[in-house]
Amino acid sequence: MSFQAYLDNIEDKTGLTPRQFIGLAKERGFDDPSVKAGPIVEWLKQDYGLGRGHAMALVHVIKKGPKIDAKHVGSSGTHRDESDTLWLDGKDNRP
Repeated sequence: MSFQAYLDNIEDKTGLTPRQFIGLAKERGFDDPSVKAGPIVEWLKQDYGLGRGHAMALVHVIKKGPKIDAKHVGSSGTHRDESDTLWLDGKDNRP
């Protein structure tokens, strides 16, 4: 599954876009560089029922933004993405 597909699945499950999760995380101080992944994963599990894989996808965009490693872009693997920039504003709004 591509990184973008993880984010799209999270939106399907929760009704929230990745950008909305970034805002919620910022309100809780989870965007602070000193915050580790564990507390964020636990929050996403408790409040939204997300498993570790989906939660870690959100941890990435919360802590590092929409850019991903270009090694997966255009590759033939199962985790390939079309772009090195993830779309955070909802799958129905994707250009």
